Amino acid sequence: MNPLCHLLALSAYVPDTVLTNSDLAKVVDTNDEWIVSRTGIKQRHRLGDAENASDLGLKAARKALVEAGIDAGELTHIVGATCTPDVLSPSVACIIAGQLGAGKVMAFDISAACSGFLYGLSICRALLAQDPDAKILFVCTEALTRRVNWADRSTCVLFGDAATACIVSSASNNAMSCVEDVVCHSDGVQRDLIMVGGGTRCQYGLGQPVGEDFFITMQGRETYKHAVRNMVHVCEEVLSRNGLTGADVDLLVPHQANMRIIEAVGSRLDMTGERVFTNVEKYGNTSSASIPLALAEARADGRIRPGSRVLMTAFGAGLTWGAALLRF
Repeated sequence: MNPLCHLLALSAYVPDTVLTNSDLAKVVDTNDEWIVSRTGIKQRHRLGDAENASDLGLKAARKALVEAGIDAGELTHIVGATCTPDVLSPSVACIIAGQLGAGKVMAFDISAACSGFLYGLSICRALLAQDPDAKILFVCTEALTRRVNWADRSTCVLFGDAATACIVSSASNNAMSCVEDVVCHSDGVQRDLIMVGGGTRCQYGLGQPVGEDFFITMQGRETYKHAVRNMVHVCEEVLSRNGLTGADVDLLVPHQANMRIIEAVGSRLDMTGERVFTNVEKYGNTSSASIPLALAEARADGRIRPGSRVLMTAFGAGLTWGAALLRF
């Protein structure tokens, strides 16, 4: 347990535009029954043509600063988690820092895809261990609909856009929750199972049409097996090293990838029904924003109360995965 790491605020932002399964059926060979039966997703949000990932993150960040009662000028660090940045460089964190007027903060992005929130919490703990007086804005923001291939029904139905932001500090006064522990792992041997294109492997000239390697690609069946196995194992690891069992957890908040994975992980951990929070039906897979978006909604719905211990777990491209414990 690291009592020096606390969340002072947590906010979320989703774009206004909603794409239902019926909307997708007009552009790709699919239907509502096919999508719901395989994923549990009924709709997802899509950013506007003039918006980018940093714009979504900025709106979440401003809400978090207000909630925490902190001015942007008090921040020492801004950490961004995204696999869909506005540009390869500068980072989304630097863009948001400039828009907030945060001054000469240390600002950088991490790329751990759907595990980004957990990886980011681990990094925030390390930053606070180095500087206990630090005040960190941690933003998870994704514009995934910009990287889906709308002709590929196996992937385009899965993803949505969203952003979250939290203020992380060592101060326990008025803290929302304490980060008890975080465990993160990766396996680069399996890097081809999930990929978000658009990097330097896409060698296109000006005016040339993009190929499939520009978009999100996924090997669904293999991804499912790795996701379930690794999320279960890392949850058992973080519980064991803190002398806990599943019975000590009030709520499981897994990455909202699809209902089949969520149900499989919950079943293997013996956490089902009301002990598992889901909102994938409303937002789809929002990658790094997925878990904090679910946390924010669970708090608003009264599913998380003072004293609640929450177990979070995620799995994403890399491959990356992790688990963390929060005490509210």
